[in-house]
Amino acid sequence: MSLRIILVTGANGGLGTAIAKNFLAESPENFVWLGINNHRGQAEALTAEHPGRCRLALLDVTNPGAWQPAVAGILTVHGRVDVLVNNAGRHEDALLARMDPGSWGRVLSLNLDSVFHGCQSVLPAMISQRSGRIVNVASLSALLAPPGQTNYAAAKAGVLALTQSLAKEVARLGITVNAVCPGYVDTGSLAGMDDETRRQALSKIPMRRFGRPEEVAAAVRFLACADASYITGSVLKIDGGIF
Repeated sequence: MSLRIILVTGANGGLGTAIAKNFLAESPENFVWLGINNHRGQAEALTAEHPGRCRLALLDVTNPGAWQPAVAGILTVHGRVDVLVNNAGRHEDALLARMDPGSWGRVLSLNLDSVFHGCQSVLPAMISQRSGRIVNVASLSALLAPPGQTNYAAAKAGVLALTQSLAKEVARLGITVNAVCPGYVDTGSLAGMDDETRRQALSKIPMRRFGRPEEVAAAVRFLACADASYITGSVLKIDGGIF
């Protein structure tokens, strides 16, 4: 396997770290850039663990002006970018009648606008290469929208529509664009659940357990591999059978 250059956004969280680790374990030829904003945490530890194969890319994914220098820096070092994983995201739940307009804007910006900016930034290099893989991390909320998440569900549903439309635009250029929709995954985002909320959540899952970050990471890695070259515009739910 030849050298592949991979950029993972939101790489300082549990899911982003798992995705980066999975790519690093896949092949010694994989070089992973960890897109982070401020908090370095797990991402910085990962670069120390894999010197020479992993670097930080300081990147505010909501700022279109930040994407160009970040991608340009990667191209300066490697001359190519092969995989983009748009993983950065966050939710701010509230009933729509009481939702702060600022919360609506922040969630749309981080979860949807960032995917647009990221795809647009890497496409010139991928088009020039006539190859590339884009994997967008959406959410089960995009398919089965819960109450209290109008902003998040709308943003993630937008990610799916963007994914499918872009996949058609670049299919002839050797570039695939796919999305994954994780359900309940045992990362920091579930840490605030009280016992009763966890019990109710588990009761909705036919497998009766939360997913592991590594299970989502494995699906992302597959969609980015050579064997998935005929899969594009697809949406893969990873939810233990909820929907």
